[in-house]
Amino acid sequence: MSEMPGSRIAPRKNALFGELLTFWLVMAEKENHDPCLAGCPVQATASVIEHKWATLIVRDLLSGKKRFSELQRSLGSISAKILSDRLKDLEQKGLLRRTVYPTVPPSTEYELTELGKEIEIVIRAMQVFGLQLQAHARG
Repeated sequence: MSEMPGSRIAPRKNALFGELLTFWLVMAEKENHDPCLAGCPVQATASVIEHKWATLIVRDLLSGKKRFSELQRSLGSISAKILSDRLKDLEQKGLLRRTVYPTVPPSTEYELTELGKEIEIVIRAMQVFGLQLQAHARG
């Protein structure tokens, strides 16, 4: 399996899914409630990555700071408006930091916050599952 840019976590195939599921179930048991009721941690995570481009933006920022134009080029078919909206949303949720430099024209860099870097494990799990889907499709 190829490494994701800037990855700090070694790939561990299905063990990652098992660890995530075990953690979630243990935490739900400690809370003594159904994990799918109000306050569900899976729902909280889904609200961060629910938009089409959010996970790909985070994926690109895992390797470090990027300018708006770098992100737009990397993502290909995303419009400037949608990219701007997604970046604002991720910033409001505390996952990324925006730095504006007073140049002419102004330049802006985006980077993940410490909280934003924590989502790498979710992106890694998506990568592992995506590889499984691709292998299954090939038969």
